[in-house]
Amino acid sequence: MKIFGYEPVVLLHTLSAVLGLVVSLGLTGLSPEAAAAIVGFATALLGAAAAWMTRPIAPAAFTAVVSAGAVLVAAFGYDVSQATIGAINAAVLSALTLVVRGSVSPTLRPSGTAV
Repeated sequence: MKIFGYEPVVLLHTLSAVLGLVVSLGLTGLSPEAAAAIVGFATALLGAAAAWMTRPIAPAAFTAVVSAGAVLVAAFGYDVSQATIGAINAAVLSALTLVVRGSVSPTLRPSGTAV
């Protein structure tokens, strides 16, 4: 299944990166900690959806864990701004998506068509 000509996983990762961009531009008016919590949670949730939609699960799950973890460590382990949180999320997610993309494929329905 393709949405707007793209695989759903690519769209999920793009949505997560766009969320990081919105946070990095400071359009939310949230504190850095609140922004990091939202971005980390959204990245983990969208990553779990991506892992569910691909096989093998491990590369997509790894991408989600590392992306969400990087954001949360940056926000709660160090004193960083919203812009830095968004930039870390976008950079890590983009790099890992490109690296992992060749290792995963969409799951198949019982009919033999991709999800």
